[in-house]
Amino acid sequence: MTTVSAERLASVFVEFADTLTEQFDLLEFLHMLTGRTADLVGAAAVGLVLANKNGNLEFIAGSDEKAKLLELFQLQNREGPCQEAYRTGRPVVNVDLGEAASRWPRFAPQASALGFRSVHAFPLRLRSQTIGALNVFSDTSEGNFDRKDVPIVQALADVAAISLLQERAIHRGEVLTEQLQSALNTRVVIEQAKGAIAQIHQISVDDAFVRIRAYARNNNRRLTDVAHAVISDRSSVPGLA
Repeated sequence: MTTVSAERLASVFVEFADTLTEQFDLLEFLHMLTGRTADLVGAAAVGLVLANKNGNLEFIAGSDEKAKLLELFQLQNREGPCQEAYRTGRPVVNVDLGEAASRWPRFAPQASALGFRSVHAFPLRLRSQTIGALNVFSDTSEGNFDRKDVPIVQALADVAAISLLQERAIHRGEVLTEQLQSALNTRVVIEQAKGAIAQIHQISVDDAFVRIRAYARNNNRRLTDVAHAVISDRSSVPGLA
């Protein structure tokens, strides 16, 4: 896998910092993080899961539909790298999927069938609490991380956790739980909006999401607000729906 360069890493962190404004959109930030992580390390796909108020993991963001499908498969079968990283609070690194059937008997064959060769997972840690996991999937034989790159990707996962503080304004566990649950609930609306735009324009779900995010950025609107408008009031998003 591509070695992370200091210049590219600095650029990503600057971009992250620029999003932490009064108009901070948590879901847009997390989707951006999965995409930038994939670009930064040369991964085929990156997915992110968060724990809900009951402590169960749910899909929240992914770099593409393949990432989403694999995350959902892990959650449905209660096995896989994200489950392991979340449960232990430690990174799962450089796992060859061709040799992981005994470790994850359902997940490993499914991931291999989708063309992936190796997988990594990094816990999202907030203080002493693990609140989710970031999965990185590779589809080449050179998908292993260098030792020095592991803490860098872990730092990206930690940035995702820190972002959930919303400009560091959340300090109590019960408020954080409400914030996480709100993000998980909103993700359902975004999935519905993606499906609606895909059907209207006869395009893929990935392309539909690109259009929704671009519309939100170009019109200085929150991603979640645009998604709600697509579902409930399409006249308020002219040119999109």
